[in-house]
Amino acid sequence: MIMSIEKLCEDVLDVIEMARGRVFRAANVAVVRSYWEIGRLMVEGEQNGDDRAAYGKQVVELLSLRLQSIYGKGYNKTNLWYMRQFYRLFENPHALRGELSWTHYRLLLKIEEKVAGPSIRRKLS
Repeated sequence: MIMSIEKLCEDVLDVIEMARGRVFRAANVAVVRSYWEIGRLMVEGEQNGDDRAAYGKQVVELLSLRLQSIYGKGYNKTNLWYMRQFYRLFENPHALRGELSWTHYRLLLKIEEKVAGPSIRRKLS
């Protein structure tokens, strides 16, 4: 039996859409993991694990300028602070969920700050 062109096209479109979905999910996981790793480097490397580095704001500003010149505005100071907070709140990388995007995690960070109040703000800053 010969497959109709409509059925063939439908099957090919399904394959393409499934592949695109897998690529999107893999890229999302890679972005979230890289932002977690950047946060870890900032906290552990620059602060030796302390709650805050005395020169933290300067480091973030200088790092932001350097990264933005190479990769663009996604590495602005605000996003770098979020990456740092992200690592502080989710220090166990196994707790990260592949179903959540960076946008989801940023929203969770904002909720956590509001719910936990000043104690979490001290930990995350």
